[in-house]
Amino acid sequence: MKLLLRLLTFLRPFRWQVALAILLGCATVASNMGLLGMAAYLLAAAALAPLLVLLTLPIYLVRLLAVARAVSRYTERLVAHDVTFRLLAQLRIWVYSRLEPLAPARLLLYRSGDVLTRLVADVEELQNLYLRVVSPFLVAVLMAILTFGFFTLFSPVLAWVALALLVAAGRGVPLLANALARGVGKRQLALRAALNAQIVESIQGVQDILACGRSGDQRRKIADLDHALAQGQRRMACITGVQQALNDLLVNLALWTILILAIPLVVTKAIHGVYLASLTLVILASFEAVQPLAQALQSLGHALAAGERVFEVVDAAPQVRECAPALPIPGEHAPAGACGPLLEFDQVHFAYPTSAGEVLEVLEGISLRMPPGSRTAVVGPSGSGKTTVARLALRFWDPTHGIIRLDGQDIRRYGLSDLRRLIGVVAQDTYLFNGTIRGNLLLARPGASDSEIQQALEQAQLAGFIEQLPAGLETWIGEQGLRLAGGERQRLAIARVLLKDAPLLILDEATANLDPLTEQAVLDALAVLMQGRTTLMMTHRLVAMERMDEILVLDRGRISERGTHDQLLMQDGLYRRMFEVQNGMLVLP
Repeated sequence: MKLLLRLLTFLRPFRWQVALAILLGCATVASNMGLLGMAAYLLAAAALAPLLVLLTLPIYLVRLLAVARAVSRYTERLVAHDVTFRLLAQLRIWVYSRLEPLAPARLLLYRSGDVLTRLVADVEELQNLYLRVVSPFLVAVLMAILTFGFFTLFSPVLAWVALALLVAAGRGVPLLANALARGVGKRQLALRAALNAQIVESIQGVQDILACGRSGDQRRKIADLDHALAQGQRRMACITGVQQALNDLLVNLALWTILILAIPLVVTKAIHGVYLASLTLVILASFEAVQPLAQALQSLGHALAAGERVFEVVDAAPQVRECAPALPIPGEHAPAGACGPLLEFDQVHFAYPTSAGEVLEVLEGISLRMPPGSRTAVVGPSGSGKTTVARLALRFWDPTHGIIRLDGQDIRRYGLSDLRRLIGVVAQDTYLFNGTIRGNLLLARPGASDSEIQQALEQAQLAGFIEQLPAGLETWIGEQGLRLAGGERQRLAIARVLLKDAPLLILDEATANLDPLTEQAVLDALAVLMQGRTTLMMTHRLVAMERMDEILVLDRGRISERGTHDQLLMQDGLYRRMFEVQNGMLVLP
């Protein structure tokens, strides 16, 4: 019930449109009841009344009710669907806005396909709650009361019998269907999410799957999930067929019951005979209000399961929280060409919680000071914690212990968007969207002019390549920029950061997996990018280290050495061994 009430709160901004939709739904059913009842009365009265003038009013009422039914039905669908689509749009925006603060720390706990299903399919499922549950239920209750009142005018017995039959169709059949379908809807949603996640992962990793010759295994996994989902859908289809059959049975039972009970009342003159046909057709038409309730209960189960899955994610507590009130960002009004802010790590520790409930220490006692305009490199073998340092600077996570300062202030005192606006990032896996080159560049600064874009491309050594393309900046680069070579993707990422013109620069394995010639070209572009900016570079490739003002060597989350390139080479430590191995001066056994 708590979950249902929470879902219903989203209807508050649309309460008047919902009320109008319910009113129009009642008008539709009432018009149909009046149309059939009045038409039956008109036929019976025509057989008894010799003067046509006496039937003028019923004739006009039949015409009016026929038009009213069509108009109210159309308007009700128009209003109800408009509210539903507006509500879904609002829900999607709300869910996405709640997902953003969870990235990346919390979202790493979920499969990307599962998150996509929750954001798209599960939110879409919620339309059934508002379109097929709330309105039909209220319409059914109001029309059952109206039907009871109508039959009370003729006989209390007929009124209670009509109400009992409506309750049996509106409550009994749905409860039976719900008992038969218990747990099926929730299992369907879980299977659909698993199937979508499997398909997304299969598409993303299709090259590796084909290279390893495991395409058959992937097809079998997808087929198994699809088969299980189809079984649940077949069961739901059978239950739907049973409930429709029961509804039809109750409709016919109601007609004959009212007819059988009304005949003695006509014989005893308690009811005028001209109303007999009207009574049977009115009860027949009244079932239009309660028949959707069986499907509504099924839709309610699906919607509650979908809402539970959505709230499971959006209710997760972000690992990084905004500070209120936030400090103004440092250097907001700094003149062009300023050297950037001062960045400090003061005894920073960081640990990941594991699935077993334990804590995995990643960084321990990291301290560094980066004066404005300085260049600091953090090097070490894979898994030493280099990328974690970058993510802490971006506040994707917060330190377990210790403080990170920007211009002397704890970075947790700044707004997240303000902080990240100060930082430009070039990573090994910089994401490029499936769009044009221009569109990917404008992500950094939407209002950038063509001349500013051209200048950024020239500084990134990408202008010549762009000029050779037939469509130039309007060239589509494919998902994740896969139509571009690795070096071109990295230089496009550099051009994007140049366009952003952030004073603090983070380079996270920016030249990894590139051949030596491409690596050198990218390093030359990075040299331009680093000018006048406070730069933090994470790398395991000891290339161009002589350009760095200070180098920190990480080993198992701790700083084992620090100094300049020449100073570290003079020591017989990890840095020197890494340098000798990479330059072929030392052969490992």
